[in-house]
Amino acid sequence: MKNKMKTIFGGLAVVVVAAAIIVLFLFQNKKGETIEEPEIDVSQVASLLLKDIDKNYPPTPKEVLKYYSEITCCFYNDDLTQEELESLADKSYELYDEELKENMPLEQYKSDLEEDILSFKSQNIVVSGYTVSAAADVERYTQDGFDWSKLYVTYRLRQGTEYLYTNEVFLLRKDNDGHWKIYGFELESNTKDDGMEEEVLAE
Repeated sequence: MKNKMKTIFGGLAVVVVAAAIIVLFLFQNKKGETIEEPEIDVSQVASLLLKDIDKNYPPTPKEVLKYYSEITCCFYNDDLTQEELESLADKSYELYDEELKENMPLEQYKSDLEEDILSFKSQNIVVSGYTVSAAADVERYTQDGFDWSKLYVTYRLRQGTEYLYTNEVFLLRKDNDGHWKIYGFELESNTKDDGMEEEVLAE
């Protein structure tokens, strides 16, 4: 979300699953007691990492950006392990169009991302929420033989007790598999807190 990025652009999950298996095993070994599958409190990070977008890719441009923004909130709001950071970065990168990937190789993307995160932390800034354009506000068109979609995401940043909104415009292109991929994005404007309600607040 830094200006330089406006170009054309799971360890915890294993622990949770392992714990669930152990608990279930203990239940099964208590004779005469009803066996119930335990409820698992999966964290936001683990939930995002468990999502298999190869088999269950977000079906619409809006859903793509909601998933992308949830990951973004984790990048700039949670204290991630290096393994979690890299795994989430891989997930986020999967949402990029092939042409954007050519202009931003994975290692460069991860390096820039880590630099951005450190910059935000040094300024005590977190991403506390986001709003994606309503379906009626999504602009779709066909050009150069591709289907395109243009929509906006407003991110809410918090620095201490002050809030700032950053508005980003995203351009998505449908690939040959029918998946909407992020082709590019740019920062449009910043605004002070005007009392706007977020669609999603970061936990």
